[in-house]
Amino acid sequence: MNYKKNNIKIINLFQIFIGFSSLLLGSLVYIIDRSTQNIYFINFLNIDLSQYNKCSDIFGDFGNVFPDFIHTFAFICLTSGFLSLNKKGILITCISWLIFDVIMELGQKYNEIAINFIPDCFNRIPFLENSKNYFVYGTFDSNDIIAMFIGAIVGYIFLFITSRKMSVSIKN
Repeated sequence: MNYKKNNIKIINLFQIFIGFSSLLLGSLVYIIDRSTQNIYFINFLNIDLSQYNKCSDIFGDFGNVFPDFIHTFAFICLTSGFLSLNKKGILITCISWLIFDVIMELGQKYNEIAINFIPDCFNRIPFLENSKNYFVYGTFDSNDIIAMFIGAIVGYIFLFITSRKMSVSIKN
């Protein structure tokens, strides 16, 4: 699925930029509208970045589903950007990220089943050691699944439009 010519791999910098920028934008929801005590990646930094209760609820109800939309969209962009996918690869990537995110959300609803799939070795790996907590303390919301579907659709459209723009070649 990579476009290669004379052992040169092509990546799409624009898609990668939009993917990383989207993740940063999604992080603002956690920094501005949510308590840091409940947010792993902010707690992990051990820095009080939170604006929770310091300013008004900027994102409102939209902030409840925006991270799910952004996660799906951003990782679709990053995957395609680094792999420089063709049309079939773009579709597979969008469907794969959608399925992954929906499974993670359903794991919050059926957390007793989900935690059985988490290997004990995750307890010793940074970031993965929080996997069980994600399912046990996470909250299932069907609106999150709708946001994921929209993220996958927007991702597909975005990749289809930008699949050849801003590509650069990198020698292997």
